[in-house]
Amino acid sequence: MRRVTSKYARVRAASQDDESALRALDAAAWTVAATFPSVLAAQGSMEFFGAGHPPDVHLVAELDGAVAGYVRLTPPTSLPENGHVLQISGIAVAPAARGRGVAQVLLSAAEQRAGDVGAGKLSLRVLATNAPARTLYERCGFVVEGALRGEFRIDGVDVDDVLMARYLNGA
Repeated sequence: MRRVTSKYARVRAASQDDESALRALDAAAWTVAATFPSVLAAQGSMEFFGAGHPPDVHLVAELDGAVAGYVRLTPPTSLPENGHVLQISGIAVAPAARGRGVAQVLLSAAEQRAGDVGAGKLSLRVLATNAPARTLYERCGFVVEGALRGEFRIDGVDVDDVLMARYLNGA
């Protein structure tokens, strides 16, 4: 992968050496509006890299020489008929780095990675309660493809799971 850079951030492939920085970033970045209380509660005991999400499915953004964000890219299924799609199955930016273009450069790098592996579609799922993320995705060319109504119950409230995608290279 070519390195993607912006005026402020640069993106590179993740390495095992990023484990502690990414764990700390995850602990700081997520809120109840953006993720699940069960995930927040388990964060301190979870490794960042694991069998389902090794370093090679992550891109890391650096800002001023420090890890500032990441994006996790995985196939949505193991079916060959779904092989033209790559899914953003996690993206986070450190609170101190927000508003500096880090998420946009990560999404641009994700699009580049998708193109490099021959994907024509980049998809993601986002909680309906995460308005800032939804606005960012729309600004970056993602469109709403549907919503799973009441897919999650968080603190007694039904929350929709919004499905979004960006089609690449005129796909």
